Amino acid sequence: MAQEVRKLTIDDYDALIKVWADAGLPYRPFGRDSRERMEIEMQREDTEFIGLFLNGRLVALGLVTYDGRKGWINRVAVDPDYRNQGFASRIIEESERFLHGLGAEIIACLIEEYNTPSMALFQKHGYLYGEDIHYFSKRKSEDT
Repeated sequence: MAQEVRKLTIDDYDALIKVWADAGLPYRPFGRDSRERMEIEMQREDTEFIGLFLNGRLVALGLVTYDGRKGWINRVAVDPDYRNQGFASRIIEESERFLHGLGAEIIACLIEEYNTPSMALFQKHGYLYGEDIHYFSKRKSEDT
């Protein structure tokens, strides 16, 4: 199978949303995950949506951002038909390469408590679990 890893563009939006949906990741199509909002994000130099394609089909992806202090890997998803083949690991490795290229010395991720497979994957890649960290957010709307 021909494998390609590349930066996603807005032309990949429908395929990206399909992978998220098939993988069971929630998304907000009327807020932060709208086509318009994601197109703006995709044009930022400190942000990259990384996709892994097999024979032209998007099967894995991740959203990578750098805030000037810390790099973030988020929304890693693999199509359920393609799991356990190392594709999520490849997304993490490509994400780290991108972030190190921007100067990130710390890379972090946020994983929801129920997602134990993702926790195990990131721990396998050397990420440490921070039991003393609690996530808070303030949103303009439920779709943000």
